[in-house]
Amino acid sequence: MNFEKYYKTECLPTLQKELGGLNSMRVPRLEKVIVSSCLKEATQDAKVLDRAAEELALITGQRPLITRAKKSIATFKLREGMPLGCKITLRGKRMYEFLSRLINVALPRTRDFRGISPKGFDGRGNYTLGITEQIIFPEINYDKVDKIRGFNVTIVTTAKNDEEGRALLKKIGIPFRT
Repeated sequence: MNFEKYYKTECLPTLQKELGGLNSMRVPRLEKVIVSSCLKEATQDAKVLDRAAEELALITGQRPLITRAKKSIATFKLREGMPLGCKITLRGKRMYEFLSRLINVALPRTRDFRGISPKGFDGRGNYTLGITEQIIFPEINYDKVDKIRGFNVTIVTTAKNDEEGRALLKKIGIPFRT
């Protein structure tokens, strides 16, 4: 079944009832998903960043934006404007497609998976999840991986607080640890 259709026809109406019959426009919704990676090795070797960007593009289906240093920090051998990492903002169909693959394919492939930590909320209903290995996604060919890299996935919602955000994410199928 299409994840976007499931979200709009099943999740939102039941969430509206669970949260005390809120107005349909007040029900928390998914706004965007941000996938980002920061690589300290990118300051010495630019090819590392290119490879990481290529892998994130395979995972998300969208070309990443290269992020650069805002300040110079001498102790880290970092100058302003140096490329540090990459990020991708997913909205619409690509967001639903990525979330579907994350929940149904990638997370269950994680070694010793018992659910994700419920402590990643920011106080405003947004959730950040750290993925330690990019190889849990089937799009990544294990033989072509030069180094195991991690990245962050931030799910931005319209929820006003963590309880509403947690209810929304549970409803779409994110497996929280109890």
